[in-house]
Amino acid sequence: MSDNGHVGALDGRVALVTGAGSGIGRACAHALAADGAQVHVVDRDRAAAEQVAGEAGGHAHVVDLADPAAVDALPAAVDVLVNNAGFQHVAALPDFPLDVFTRMQQVMVTAPFQLVRNALPHMYARGWGRVVHVSSVHGLRASAYKAGYVTAKHALEGLSKVVALEGAAHGVTSNCVNPGYVDTPLVRAQVADQAAAHGVDESEVVEDVLLRRAALKELIDPAQVAELVRWLCGDHAAHVTGVSLPMDGGWTAA
Repeated sequence: MSDNGHVGALDGRVALVTGAGSGIGRACAHALAADGAQVHVVDRDRAAAEQVAGEAGGHAHVVDLADPAAVDALPAAVDVLVNNAGFQHVAALPDFPLDVFTRMQQVMVTAPFQLVRNALPHMYARGWGRVVHVSSVHGLRASAYKAGYVTAKHALEGLSKVVALEGAAHGVTSNCVNPGYVDTPLVRAQVADQAAAHGVDESEVVEDVLLRRAALKELIDPAQVAELVRWLCGDHAAHVTGVSLPMDGGWTAA
């Protein structure tokens, strides 16, 4: 099938997806594999990484992305890089632990920088590459009590733009996708915690707390985010670079 039809569009390409053991990363690994890519599944959870790699016909890499040496040991000969891994911590600034803040920047900024730096020579040599950063609406907007996450996602936005400018002459694009709240284990844990803390139903937390600023009052399916990532990897998207694509149910429109 043609590139626009997806199937086979990435035949002969190699992809690497971080945080691919669950949620958005897992969906991306499946979507890219369905297009013909050989996928490197990176996650710190061995069982999850191996399961997804088995499902996608790829290779599992069990890595703590806060360890620079481990990140540098990951495959560099990749044509598609999806920087997806991340985690959340909620605390007021005076109470935000320095070690947690530092780890968040290592996982969500330093590791993506390393992976991009290592992959670009291969992409340049082939005259083709796709770098997609799974950012967030929090890469474009801020929320209280999320200093580590908001800082990291804003930094990722800047990195993406630099990659776009430097990679343009070499057929390499770099973009961010910016989902709102996605139906992932990370978000479901937040919902459960909020519901327990306030003594309300989880559906109330979703609509009245998480999605208060969004026009669409429902969590996003990870597969929908993966479809946008997959679209950015097609040859039809060769002129889409250096941009951030909100998928936030109208959050940033308000």
